Amino acid sequence: MPDLTFRIEGAEAERFAAVPQITFKLRITNSDAGEMIHSVALRSQIQIEATRRRYSGDEQEKLGDLFGEPERWSRTLRPLLWTHVSVNVPPFEGTTVVDLPIPCTFDFNVAATKFFHALADGDVPLCLMFSGTVFYARGAAGLQVAPISWDKEAKFSLSAKVWRDMMDYHYPGSAWLCLRRDVFDRLHEYKVRHGLPTWEQALENILSAERVTS
Repeated sequence: MPDLTFRIEGAEAERFAAVPQITFKLRITNSDAGEMIHSVALRSQIQIEATRRRYSGDEQEKLGDLFGEPERWSRTLRPLLWTHVSVNVPPFEGTTVVDLPIPCTFDFNVAATKFFHALADGDVPLCLMFSGTVFYARGAAGLQVAPISWDKEAKFSLSAKVWRDMMDYHYPGSAWLCLRRDVFDRLHEYKVRHGLPTWEQALENILSAERVTS
């Protein structure tokens, strides 16, 4: 049965993708270099290992929405699920490198977006856990099928700059905010009532009034 190992050799933002996307270069190696792998239906769960890096004071403040006050982080700081992805690996013998595309979102209701946005620099420690099915041929037995062992994973440190540059490219000078419908209706009514041409001006008016009263 094939014994596959996995290693991330690099990651880069796709500048011309239709949506924000980071592509990992994934090297897959079979312990039996002469065994023919016909294909792999590969799945990966990607986790952000938030406990494996240090945070500046400004980063800690921005991460309060996720982990609370820094004094509580010994109990609240924990790994975050980023995403699940799947890819079909074409035939190979020995070793191959495939693209593992990771669609990204700028939705601030998503924990991973909050985490990446809070980081000024440095790396994001990731753990990619693999599963799936291998289709292979061995001798005269013909095509065979085997599962990928549950303990297969790869560690990788993704530069926070890759994520930030990608979002700056797709959303230059802007960010997305998702609101409940009733809250949006109230904001829209405020904007119309005050004759404000943009949503930014409506929010700036509200924030300015908040500063005056506080």
